[in-house]
Amino acid sequence: MNPERTLYPCYFDGALTRSEGRRVPQDMARETPKTRAIHKAAKKSGLSARIEEDAHHPAFWWKQEGRVVIEWPGTKEELIKKIARKL
Repeated sequence: MNPERTLYPCYFDGALTRSEGRRVPQDMARETPKTRAIHKAAKKSGLSARIEEDAHHPAFWWKQEGRVVIEWPGTKEELIKKIARKL
C-alpha cells in the first residue's frame, strides 16, 4: 500500500496567495475548487482516492470544505501538480 497524501481545495484556490495556503502556480490555480473536482481529477489519473467531507484545513477551521485523501508513492508536491493539471 502506498502512503496516503491529503489534499485540501485551498491548495488549488486562485483567490489565495501562497502565504495563505495556495500550493500551485497562479496559472494552474482554479477559482473556488471543490473536493469533488479534486477527487474526479485523481480518479481520471488512475489514483485511489476518497473524500472526507467533514474535514477542514487547520488554517481555515471555519470552512467545512472537506479534503481528498489519495494513495501516492511520490512526493506531495508532485501529486499536487499532477492533480492541478487535470482540474
